Amino acid sequence: MASKLSFKRMDSIAETMPDALQQSRYQMKRCFQRYVSKGRRLLKNQQLVEELEKSLDDKAEKEKLVEGFLGYIICSTQEAVVLPPFVAFAVRMNPGIWEYVKVHSDDLSVEGITPSEYLKFKETLYDEKWAKDDNSLEVDFGALDLSTPHLTLPSSIGNGMQFVSKFMSSKLNDKPESMKPLLDYLLTLNYRGEKLMVNDTIDSVDKLQTALLLAEVFVSGLPKFTPYLKFEQRFQEWGLEKGWGENAERCKETLNFLSEVLQAPDPINMEKFFSRVPSIFNIVVFSIHGYFGQEKVLGLPDTGGQVVYILDQVRSMEEELVQRIKQQGLHITPKILVLTRLIPDSKGTKCNVELEPVENTKYSQILRVPFKTEDGKDLRQWVSRFDIYPYLERYTQDASAKILDILEGKPDLIIGNYTDGNLVASLMSSKLGVTQVKKYLIK
Repeated sequence: MASKLSFKRMDSIAETMPDALQQSRYQMKRCFQRYVSKGRRLLKNQQLVEELEKSLDDKAEKEKLVEGFLGYIICSTQEAVVLPPFVAFAVRMNPGIWEYVKVHSDDLSVEGITPSEYLKFKETLYDEKWAKDDNSLEVDFGALDLSTPHLTLPSSIGNGMQFVSKFMSSKLNDKPESMKPLLDYLLTLNYRGEKLMVNDTIDSVDKLQTALLLAEVFVSGLPKFTPYLKFEQRFQEWGLEKGWGENAERCKETLNFLSEVLQAPDPINMEKFFSRVPSIFNIVVFSIHGYFGQEKVLGLPDTGGQVVYILDQVRSMEEELVQRIKQQGLHITPKILVLTRLIPDSKGTKCNVELEPVENTKYSQILRVPFKTEDGKDLRQWVSRFDIYPYLERYTQDASAKILDILEGKPDLIIGNYTDGNLVASLMSSKLGVTQVKKYLIK
């Protein structure tokens, strides 16, 4: 069945559907009685169409209804949730355009509902108690800041930093008050309580600009490879802390980048400056499913290229972290933890080892945390990636405690791989207030 009608973008199903139902009231009451006759269930598009056609006896009436507005709505409905006496429709009218409505099967009254309300209908279908629990799990993978521009073109892939720099520089101007958020951010930089780049004596943008000018003139008179330790005390006198660079030349470049941003914000200098800011030292990477190990695991269920990919990723990240920290003039040891699950019955692998160094690295480890059963015991056997979701919320809590203990604080960045890893990463990101990077690997 396919309706010949086109639906205008500005039309609302919730407003136009009631009149259409009333025009075919007898037939639609029969149709909706068929929808609710078998109790609670989820109906896909084909089932909706079949039930509609079975409820119509007259051939001419059937053709009229099918080719009309109601037929178009049914054809455009991806699925419907039946919770007698209501039927809630998820209607995709055009690409990217969805509307959700619920219809009372007795009086055919129509009410528009939000996506969240529709999802609540769907949750109730499977677990009514959980759906009504105010503390039930809720994850939103949408944009956190709707004012931030979204990249939609394929050509934008890999250019996210450039777009962010353009967006940030557009929010700044040469007025000191517009630069205050940037200063506030710099004042938050620290490593385990030790200030980086700027200390609290710089409490205004004017003071920051003065300090930058004094420091830039000073390092310009030094040999370019003079170590930061040789002039650290002078920097502190001006309110500047370590993190600007390992030597005079690098410090001068970083100071200049920030000075240019404060005088005339532009995306190029914004990107250059933030690439120098010391803010990432400890990283957590999640890869939950399968047998995650460095030997005797490839080919086991749910285990394949993602293990090789993530281990290579970790080695590259560690190398980059070490280089950046050195260039920033800091003596900080980075740490990378790959979080996966511990499997006691590990089939001859090391997946029953809690902590394992990543080969060919100095500062990276695999941390394995077991799933817990309802009675709090470790789940001993492997579980398919399709069946691990009930364990993930408890897993997040247990993993958080382990991470905070090993890192002696919160990580600076959390990376999730695959849907399960991203789910745990999102929960932990929200719990700890840490930035999350989402990655989706394809086998």
